[in-house]
Amino acid sequence: MPAFLTSLSDFGLRDDFVGTCHGVIKRIAPDVEIIDITHGLDPGRVLQGALVLANTLPYMPPGVHLAVVDPGVGSARRPLALRDREGRLYVGPDNGLLLPAAERFGGIESAHELANPEYALEHVSRTFHGRDLFSPAAAHLALGVDPAELGPPIDPDALARLDLPEPDLSGGRMVATVLYVDRFGNVQLNLQGAHLEQMNVVPGTRVELRLATARYFAVAARTFADARAGDLILYEDSYGGVSLAINRGDAARLLSVKPGQEIRIHLDIP
Repeated sequence: MPAFLTSLSDFGLRDDFVGTCHGVIKRIAPDVEIIDITHGLDPGRVLQGALVLANTLPYMPPGVHLAVVDPGVGSARRPLALRDREGRLYVGPDNGLLLPAAERFGGIESAHELANPEYALEHVSRTFHGRDLFSPAAAHLALGVDPAELGPPIDPDALARLDLPEPDLSGGRMVATVLYVDRFGNVQLNLQGAHLEQMNVVPGTRVELRLATARYFAVAARTFADARAGDLILYEDSYGGVSLAINRGDAARLLSVKPGQEIRIHLDIP
């Protein structure tokens, strides 16, 4: 059976970065099968990358998971190889990017710093660790190299973690944070379907969205087809989270929102 290696980054597809990393991997492990999750993440958005990785890995074959969203490249942040308790391997920066995904599979069993030059390229650039450190390490892991060979162990409790925003559900409203905006303009919030149930928001419920001085109205729906073209809806998305969308439109553009912004969803409206 071929070894599987998934790849996720904010490199985009305009430049040579992704292709070069693939070439490095294939020179070391020619038979590895590479699955590109995405390379279209917003530059430097570590939280966005962490959420996409955590959401998509349950649909990926077990293997090595290479993830690079690394605004701290060249700084004191450590390059990592992790193993989760189900045996999946992760390679990427110590900035919280890898942890939400690993925690979906039982948590971190072991962590190692990438410090052994035998598993890196001969010349390591200060600004392209994706090519020179992470891709070689991932390729060697795909060949069966033990993560302990890559460098010294790290206490999992010492790894950098992301500050995941928590929603506030009180007083007849939900205060949510925008986590992610996809290419269709759908706006993922830090809410889960269970939060809608808790607040008794069922399909057909009308809610008011408040963003700074602007106000909009949306309707809770099961699918896009439940709304007319142009209607703003609140729905449970395919990963069990809660998102805002416009049927045949761009909700992010209408609302003028970006990741990190707060949205107040009021339920008690006339």
